[in-house]
Amino acid sequence: MPERLAARFPDLDTPLDPGLVDLAGLGFGNLPAGYADQLATVGRGNHFVELARVDEVHDKSHPVAETELVLIVHSGSRGLGERILRAHTEVHGAGPAPDADSYLQQHDEAVRWGSLNRRLMAARVAEALGATAQPAIVDECHNSVEVRDGLFLHRKGAANGDGRDVLVAGTRGTRSYLVKGHAGAGANWSVAHGAGRKMSRSDALRRNKAKHTVEELRRTPLGSHVVCGDRQLLFEEAPGAYKRIEQVIGDLTRHGLATPVATTVPLVTYKTLGKHR
Repeated sequence: MPERLAARFPDLDTPLDPGLVDLAGLGFGNLPAGYADQLATVGRGNHFVELARVDEVHDKSHPVAETELVLIVHSGSRGLGERILRAHTEVHGAGPAPDADSYLQQHDEAVRWGSLNRRLMAARVAEALGATAQPAIVDECHNSVEVRDGLFLHRKGAANGDGRDVLVAGTRGTRSYLVKGHAGAGANWSVAHGAGRKMSRSDALRRNKAKHTVEELRRTPLGSHVVCGDRQLLFEEAPGAYKRIEQVIGDLTRHGLATPVATTVPLVTYKTLGKHR
């Protein structure tokens, strides 16, 4: 029962005690002040942690199996990557870094920090549900820069689709897709990382407040439950504010950028605990 599962979710707005994790042993001994204070938190906006069921497997050679439960953790470096970028742009604007290697080293650390945050959140949820978190099926960021063929390839809201599996998130009220990416140079070796918004936050807030109640938005047509104590966020992030995930996957498939591997159906989607449990 999704409501009972939701009640067992941990508070992912409250940081994990940094003393419980050997950050120095993991190579994070020199983090900027304040970032360990956000350890294993989900953040706001479109970030979420979702318990989902594997609904249909299209590629039977893949290790995922139908009816298995999976955790989808959509969150990043909790502002560390943005802080690194702003420190550069405040001095150099959009111009090149005087020491590109140093910038990329900081960037890579933020990417690793985001990965650690996701793994720790998955472990927190799994423990609260009486399970043990398994190794990640996919761990991919969607805001990044890499050097490819001597050029800087920037991705904003896109994932590396060069021979990798990618989770293309739908919404809290729709399926998500695990795909095998095979995007080439024509697509900058990149694929979509989610359905993508079709409404601005202000439009979504206005339209959904007129169409739905808060309680309606805490349940989805798929029968899943949404944990979100922020009323405004419920309206801004309503499923109707996003494009149809089937259309996005269809476009990726038709253009030869990705092949569906499996679909997942949400059971519980955690946005923020806020004042509502």
